[in-house]
Amino acid sequence: MKNTLYILTFLSLWITISCTDDFQNINTNPNAPVSVQPSLLLRQVIYNFGEEMSYEGFVAGDLLSQHRTALDFNLFDRHALKSPQLGGNPWPIFYTNLRDNEIILNQAKTINAYKVYEGPALILKAYMAAGLTDLFGDVPYFEAFNGVDGSVTPAYNNQEDIYTGEDGVLDNLDKGIIAIQNYNDAIALEGDILFNGDLQAWIRFANSLKIKSLIRISDKIDVSSDLQTLFDNDNYIKNNTQNAVFDFTNSDPNSFRLAQLRVGDFNNFVLSETMEDILTHLNDPRLSTLFRPFSNSTTNEFNGLLNGIDGAVTTPKLANYSLAGTMFREDTSTLDANFITAWEVYFAFAEAATKNLITADAKQLYETGVALAFEYWNTELPANYLTGTAAFNASNKTPLEQIITQKWIANTINGYEGWIEYNRTGFPELKTISASLNNDLIPVRMPYPAEEATLNADNYAKAAATTDNNSINNPVWWNE
Repeated sequence: MKNTLYILTFLSLWITISCTDDFQNINTNPNAPVSVQPSLLLRQVIYNFGEEMSYEGFVAGDLLSQHRTALDFNLFDRHALKSPQLGGNPWPIFYTNLRDNEIILNQAKTINAYKVYEGPALILKAYMAAGLTDLFGDVPYFEAFNGVDGSVTPAYNNQEDIYTGEDGVLDNLDKGIIAIQNYNDAIALEGDILFNGDLQAWIRFANSLKIKSLIRISDKIDVSSDLQTLFDNDNYIKNNTQNAVFDFTNSDPNSFRLAQLRVGDFNNFVLSETMEDILTHLNDPRLSTLFRPFSNSTTNEFNGLLNGIDGAVTTPKLANYSLAGTMFREDTSTLDANFITAWEVYFAFAEAATKNLITADAKQLYETGVALAFEYWNTELPANYLTGTAAFNASNKTPLEQIITQKWIANTINGYEGWIEYNRTGFPELKTISASLNNDLIPVRMPYPAEEATLNADNYAKAAATTDNNSINNPVWWNE
């Protein structure tokens, strides 16, 4: 673990005042900064996005991916995704941080002393843009982040262009790498709570994101040559010391948010029956790392609840179900805000090899990914784990199912990722929830938030028309 933080959140504002030159000269404090320093803003963007999305991943993403479920009344868990409760509205998290990141990028492009921030800002923009469009599909992008110089009613752009167009995800990753490679000044990158200013680590981060992005769109575009080049060049995140993560602390203000909320909110989230069944089938010891035995158990047993109960009809007792493990509340110092990890990269390459997109040993890549995932979750890998039901070539399982299932398990707290990968691959098999408000269908995208219909009405109307009236059952481009 690395980069323990003590960060005070701040709100950055740009203020433009129209007045006479004399008034401006008289009333300007020569000792005050004219803008937010990029080092402070970089720290803020990384921390705010990581903290907010970790919380979202627990209280909403993990419900969609069926890692855990809500014990009490929760419409979101019943797939009424237009009814966010404790979480379930990641839209403003993306746009707030993409906007602030754009300030960093503009500073880096216009002020020579800030040039070192250009590459990391481009890479962060690509990372957040990919996450945004993976969840929602077509979104405002190319006109969306320029503040006073941009449109307040930006057009929605299609996902294919966001991924593959100029200044899109893949293009910005390439540009970010080039900007870092071309940087030859001595000014250090400050405010970097992911890699402590290590620019070569940012290049590994960018290459790892390219691998992830290429796999995600691989059913729509031939990505084999690009993936093989990335694999052969051997410059990506390979071990857990290189992960793009930062640590939560064990005390306020930087502990995991569920440790700061009242106990009733934490106790609302228990082990999902889906998660219990999968981990039990695999005889996976991470069950006791990620969850705790239910209170009424006399033999340290675990018990999961089927997702999506109707709280008006069913009143399950907390004591009969397993809460999240102590790392999510009592000791959050062992918990990370996860951007991308070595195990995710190895699982991506294992999938690529399985599909013959690259020439490599898929089994070895899979087994390395599993070992790294166990290490990441501070759990010892049993000696016989990879020769039993978790084996790459286990009976009645395809290698792809094994790969995605292991990725799904490891993405606990990053639950949106597990749900997205399920939508892309169909693995692992999720259950029909208890009291669905979506005709027993697993949603395939997040809906645009209600405020878009008010604040960006014309463009929203066009986007809604192409998504069957903003339907959560309308697939995104890479899943069509």
